[in-house]
Amino acid sequence: MAHSVSAFQAAYISIEVLIALVSVPGNILVIWAVKMNQALRDATFCFIVSLAVADVAVGALVIPLAIIINIGPQTEFYSCLMVACPVLILTESSILALLAIAVDRYLRVKIPVRYKSVVTPRRAAVAIACCWIVSFLVGLTPMFGWNNLNKMRRTQELNASHTEFVIKCQFETVISMEYMVYFNFFVWVLPPLLLMLLIYLEVFNLIRKQLNKKVSSSSNDPQKYYGKELKIAKSLALVLFLFALSWLPLHVLNCITLFCPSCETPHILTYIAIFLTHGNSAMNPIVYAFRIKKFRTAFLQIWNQYFRCKTNKNSSTTMAEQGN
Repeated sequence: MAHSVSAFQAAYISIEVLIALVSVPGNILVIWAVKMNQALRDATFCFIVSLAVADVAVGALVIPLAIIINIGPQTEFYSCLMVACPVLILTESSILALLAIAVDRYLRVKIPVRYKSVVTPRRAAVAIACCWIVSFLVGLTPMFGWNNLNKMRRTQELNASHTEFVIKCQFETVISMEYMVYFNFFVWVLPPLLLMLLIYLEVFNLIRKQLNKKVSSSSNDPQKYYGKELKIAKSLALVLFLFALSWLPLHVLNCITLFCPSCETPHILTYIAIFLTHGNSAMNPIVYAFRIKKFRTAFLQIWNQYFRCKTNKNSSTTMAEQGN
C-alpha cells in the first residue's frame, strides 16, 4: 500500500540522503588509505578502520532504515525491531572503538619502549573482534526480550501470548525507553565516555611531563616523539568530543521522555538530535584530513592516482617518510 510523504518528511529524507552521500565515500576513503599506506598500519589506525566501518554502515544501512522508520510503515512487531536495532549495534561499536583508540594512545605514551611488544597486531585484532561481539550483544538486547511487546499487547488488549499484530513501525514504539536510558546510556554510553575523558586527560598530562623534561636519549629524540604523540592525541580527542557532542543530545531527550512523560519535547529538537547522530559519521574523515598528516598524504595520493590518473612515482617514498 502506498504511503504518502509529507513535505517535512521529504526535507528530512533529503538531509539524511545528503549525510549518507558524504559519510559513505568519506569513510571508505579512510579504510582505503589505511589499506594502501604502510605508515597507517599500527594498532591505532586499525581501530580507526573499525570506527570507519561502523560509520560506513551508518550511511549505507542505518540512514535508509531511519528513513523507513520515519515514514512509519505498517509491519509486524519483530520486523520493526530488526529495523531499529542496527543503529544500537553501530553506536556501541563506535564507542568501543573510540575507547580502544584512547587506551592505545595511553599505552603509547605510558610504555613507549614496550608498546610494540604489548600491542601486537594479533592482540589488536582480538580487541576489535571483542568490541564488535559486545556491540552485537548490547544492540540486540531488545531482540532478546527487553522491548515494548508486552506493553503493546496490554495496550491493544491482546491476551494470546503468541498473537501477531501489525503496528506502525517507529523507534519508540518497539524500543523500551528503560532499555535506552538505564542500560544503553547509563551503562554502555556514559561510563565509556567518562572513562575516555579521564584517559585523554592522563595522556596529555604524561606527554606534557615528558616534553617539560627536555632530556634527549642516545638514539631517539623524546621531544619529537612526544610532540608527534601530542598532535595525534589532540586530533583523536577531537573525534571523541565530536562524538559526545553528536550523541548526548539524543540521549538527554530519551532521559526526558522516560523521567518526564508529561513533558512535551518539540519535534524539531528530536530531528536535530537525530541529524547530529547520523552526521557524526561524516565528521571523522574531515578531522583526519585536516589534522593527521599521514591521512592527508594518503588521501592526496588516492586522489591523484585513482581519480586524476596521476601516479606519483615518489608516493611510496613519501608515505614511507610519513611513517618515520
